[in-house]
Amino acid sequence: MDNLSFNLQDKVFVVTGGSRGIGLEIANLLLAQQAKVVICGRKQEGLDAARQELNAGDRLKTVQAHVAKSEDVDRLFETTVKTFGSMDGLINNVGMNIVTGVVDADPGLWHKIIDSNLNGTYLCTRQAGQIMRDRKKGKIVSISSIAGRRSAPFMGIYGVAKAGIEMMTKVVAQELAPVNIQVNAVAPSMVRTKFSQPFWSNEEFYEQIVKAIPMGRIAEPTDVAWPVLFLCSEASDFMTGQTLMVDGGSSAI
Repeated sequence: MDNLSFNLQDKVFVVTGGSRGIGLEIANLLLAQQAKVVICGRKQEGLDAARQELNAGDRLKTVQAHVAKSEDVDRLFETTVKTFGSMDGLINNVGMNIVTGVVDADPGLWHKIIDSNLNGTYLCTRQAGQIMRDRKKGKIVSISSIAGRRSAPFMGIYGVAKAGIEMMTKVVAQELAPVNIQVNAVAPSMVRTKFSQPFWSNEEFYEQIVKAIPMGRIAEPTDVAWPVLFLCSEASDFMTGQTLMVDGGSSAI
């Protein structure tokens, strides 16, 4: 697949939560296609480490920002346009979960999970949509989850947020289709990242997870990043409002 080209040279993408895991791999693939990338994260040390690992020079910009804070989101997109002159796409990758039920969850915990996952996706989508609408072209891709379609113990609030992201994808896709902006999502099953490490690092629990995946393994970050790259490219110009399941066949059972 090294020779596969999606023709993204000099296109500008914002990747939220791009300092590690899936977001870092997405940024890496975009940069490999000669795109210009802005990544954001909450911790500066994480952004510094990502900059060193990606080693993309002036084609990479890092911005410390919390996507659930409107002032941070404003600064993220202002910095993007100021640095690169425009933007061609947004990848909403930020996600967080705290293991809890719904009924017994403290309301503050509900708001924290919803803010980071759903409200952050809304704030970034709103800004990107307004910028790209004036240019009459663009791509918005959000990272959902199989948890948004299949309830699971202790993933309830996270699942509600991801289900909201998938509906937002459909709604915004219809709003922006007349101005040639495609809005899609990718919904993976469990991915081998630090985010999900408490689950897959337990051998017994890992075996239970894999039993429900026909392909016999959990996803790697690249398994998610490649479909995202496709949705960022001209190859997906007639796709909008869709969620691609990247789950090793789990949803086919």
